[in-house]
Amino acid sequence: MTSVQEHTVPGAGPYAITTGPDGALWYTLVQSGQIGRLVPGGEPETHQLDPDCGPTILTPGPDGALWFTEYRAHRIGRITTDGRVTEFPLPTPECGPFGIAAGPDGALWFTETAAGRIGRITGDGKVTEFPLPAAGAFPSAITAGADGGMWFTLNQANAIGRIDVDGTVTVHPLPTEAAAPVGITAGPDGALWFVEIAAGQIGRITPDGTVTEFPLPDRTGRPHAITPGGDGKLWFTEWGGNRVGSITTDGVIETHDLPTPGSEPHGIVLGPDRALWTALETGALARVSG
Repeated sequence: MTSVQEHTVPGAGPYAITTGPDGALWYTLVQSGQIGRLVPGGEPETHQLDPDCGPTILTPGPDGALWFTEYRAHRIGRITTDGRVTEFPLPTPECGPFGIAAGPDGALWFTETAAGRIGRITGDGKVTEFPLPAAGAFPSAITAGADGGMWFTLNQANAIGRIDVDGTVTVHPLPTEAAAPVGITAGPDGALWFVEIAAGQIGRITPDGTVTEFPLPDRTGRPHAITPGGDGKLWFTEWGGNRVGSITTDGVIETHDLPTPGSEPHGIVLGPDRALWTALETGALARVSG
């Protein structure tokens, strides 16, 4: 039986969550401009940034630090496991960085939602930007694929994109119109898995661009983020349905209600304790086990 335990954290607006190299959970507090850290079983701690910077997605970097986007301040941030922060302004004004992930080339790759570009930043802060072929595409989440490319969602272009480390971009349209893909992750089967927030579906795309879509039991659940679990499944959040769910690589879906109504689950990750953890924007982290 699946068990859910909620852990209230200080700050406002837990949004994204990841597991750091130090055996702790790290998460963004988008409304209060903070980065949080929690060792399961311990007490949470927070690191203050500019209160209005809007830290959004964060990811472990190849350098042992955590890297994050500052959506409102149009910067990329880096925080060491002992809390030292460095911030890097981006060349394009008002570009709205959102997703970020480590690439196969030792750099961090990120999306610029408002500028319609994919960015690359090295450990010393050198930024390169790559324009996308479609205007207004709103690139959102990004992840490294098993094929050596970076894969990303194009929320407003209704497509999944891929960029090589040399900047070559390929775009794969989705079968469902206005599906509005958001979260994306690499699956255990060599494919990329993503969520369609407007269509209420989970999607799968192979490296050659073949797309399969799996409708959720509640098509109005507004799935937001997706991550591999330790059980061979992909786990996702339903922001509008107040649930977390899992899907097997052959498409079998299970969903689990969260105990607090309207808790707004966003990011989800496999924690250092091998449980799933999700960030609830109303002010807590939820541990899902069983």
